Amino acid sequence: MLGSTRLFSSTKVCPSEGLSSHMSPNFGFLRTSLWTLGANRLVGTGTLIIVVFVLLALAAPMLTRLHVLHAPEKQDEQGLDGDGLPRPAGGVYLLGTDNLGRDVLSRVVYGARVSLSVGIAAMLTATIIGVTVGLLAGFYGGKPDLLLMRFTEMNMTVPAILLAIAFAGLLDVSGRTIHLHPAWLPWHFLEFTLKRGAVSVFLIVGFVCWPGMVRVIRAQVLALKEREFVLAARSLGASDARILLWSMLPNLLPTVIVLAVMSTANTILLEAGLGYLGIGVPPPSPTWGSMISEGQPYFITYPHLVIVPGVAIVLIVLAFNLVGKGLQEIVDPKQRR
Repeated sequence: MLGSTRLFSSTKVCPSEGLSSHMSPNFGFLRTSLWTLGANRLVGTGTLIIVVFVLLALAAPMLTRLHVLHAPEKQDEQGLDGDGLPRPAGGVYLLGTDNLGRDVLSRVVYGARVSLSVGIAAMLTATIIGVTVGLLAGFYGGKPDLLLMRFTEMNMTVPAILLAIAFAGLLDVSGRTIHLHPAWLPWHFLEFTLKRGAVSVFLIVGFVCWPGMVRVIRAQVLALKEREFVLAARSLGASDARILLWSMLPNLLPTVIVLAVMSTANTILLEAGLGYLGIGVPPPSPTWGSMISEGQPYFITYPHLVIVPGVAIVLIVLAFNLVGKGLQEIVDPKQRR
């Protein structure tokens, strides 16, 4: 899943010298000036595309109230021609309408709200799980490392889309109650409802995207735990939790940030795939994947129904990959060509 994030073995981590700084987190990467980030053309281009999508997504409700955009669920009679077919781009509907007379432009803009929110939430979920597993596996080694890495490799052997489909198959729109106790026991606190929606989708996507981060984080931890500042922290009596959180994790932040940005592209793409298969965020919420699926039967005569949401997916995935690649060049100048 995260094949584009494999070149981090040479990432430099330069903790400050001196015993007094051994316990201090290294936030040098976070102090990188905005000028340095802006000077990188990959970061600048990707950020510009992301900002445009974010602003449109945030402004969508206001644009609807101002009648600049149509309501995404509104099935307008004027949105279909005399034969009951979608209208092409132009006129009142800048990007045309779909088979139900709904404004394609409005649905693409509102679809950005779903894709970005689900993708970013799924990225945070995957990052938390991947970083935690990688930290523990690399730091403790031995049997914990063996157990965690074998579990990670088991998850990596199954394509993420198949795992996501399997998890999504447990859900339905109305909700399904799962009992974690014998039926004759009235323990309602051990019951939970599986319901298909934005929350369940981002949890599913996050839970299947974390294995790709583990190997990278584990490799970094294996190198860091033998460094002098970690040994000095141990000699000062620091606990394992303090070493992990205040000595090692801050030095992993550059790698984690790059991995997280690149992972966002994968989570958005996976969410679109689930929407295309009809097991993503349920209607009436518009999603780019479901828009492609609904417009596919009309592709020959009305290609805008597929091309417009497809271009939106390509642009946002490309933008996050550009930002991730640019950040990788800033963190590790050896990656520059």
